[in-house]
Amino acid sequence: MRSRTRKTKGRIVRRRRAPIAVNGTVPPRRVLNATRRPREYLTVKEVGLLMETARARGRYGHRNATMILIAFRHGLRPAEACTLRWDMVDLSHGLLHVRRVKNGTPSVQPLGGVELRALRKLKREEIESRFVFMTERAAPITIAGFRKMIARIGESAEFPFPVHPHMLRHACGYKLANDGQDTRAVQHYLGHKNIQHTVRYTELSPERFKSFWED
Repeated sequence: MRSRTRKTKGRIVRRRRAPIAVNGTVPPRRVLNATRRPREYLTVKEVGLLMETARARGRYGHRNATMILIAFRHGLRPAEACTLRWDMVDLSHGLLHVRRVKNGTPSVQPLGGVELRALRKLKREEIESRFVFMTERAAPITIAGFRKMIARIGESAEFPFPVHPHMLRHACGYKLANDGQDTRAVQHYLGHKNIQHTVRYTELSPERFKSFWED
């Protein structure tokens, strides 16, 4: 950025020129999420579409579909999914030991049959490692890599809006709320310290208004 100088009472004062957006010195303004997409969660059907599209894409289709499944079923944040280790997965007893980031409450959650079969297949096919979701370079998938992967799958599935990994966690919360699960139980399942973070899921649940009109 260029600057000009002028003298004021014997002193030299530097005045900076306003940056010019054309030459790239000013980054574009961030587009609000509300402008980019109509909501910040996915429906169960949309999660299923993501998984189907992931399976059909390339040699890592099963890994990607399994990562989507586990992140959705257990409401994992991107960082939690990327750092998931095999010593946190109890395949013999069907349990997942979830460690939350952001000082979230840890929990032990059951693994369903679909999850167990997917994880066992992934363990057989992948190279031996501490981490569950690995890249071809024998390193755990990064948060940025997970974000790019979900975005590409969303584009291939022809979603009408951009998709990002955190939408899987929100999808879990809204699904549990729509099923009428106890808010306190959902709070512990998602690891929220403050129940107000959980209430937003129940606030958008249409079940609250189900008896308003009887046809």
